[in-house]
Amino acid sequence: MQSKATTPDQYIDELPEDRKAAMQKLRDVVNRNLPKGLEEVMSYGMLGYVVPHSIYPKGYHCDPKLPLGFFNIASQKNSINIYHMVLYANKNLHDWFVAEYPKHCKSKLDMGKSCVRFKKLDDIPYDLIGELMTKVSVEKYIEMYEKLLEK
Repeated sequence: MQSKATTPDQYIDELPEDRKAAMQKLRDVVNRNLPKGLEEVMSYGMLGYVVPHSIYPKGYHCDPKLPLGFFNIASQKNSINIYHMVLYANKNLHDWFVAEYPKHCKSKLDMGKSCVRFKKLDDIPYDLIGELMTKVSVEKYIEMYEKLLEK
C-alpha cells in the first residue's frame, strides 16, 4: 500500500485510527535517534529517512535524482514494516539485530532482507528500533554503500 501523501504529517493523518498511535510512536523513536544528517521525507509512498543530496550529491545509484535511502516505515495491509538498508548491507548489524530481537519482543521475528514486519502492534520493539538507528552514522553508511557499488 503506497500512500499518495506528500508530507510525513499527512501520511500519519491519513492512516486508519488503529494504526496512528503505533506509527506516530515509531516515527518519534526514529526521529529522536536519527543519525545526524538524515532527513525525514516521503519516499516510495512511505515515511523515508534519506541522505540528502547536500551530503551525498550522487544520490541513489538506480535513480540519481533520488536521495540515498537509509530507512523507511510503512503501514501495510496486515502489518507495520520497517526497512533498514544497513540490515541488508551489513551482516554484523543484521546478526546483532536478530540476536537482540528476542530480548525485546515475544513474537517470532518476521524478517526479509531489509524488511521487518510487525503484525501485532503491541509487539513493536520501540527501544530496539531506536538503538538500531544509532548503530551507523551517515558517513559510515555512505562508505558501506560505495563499497557495495564497487562489487
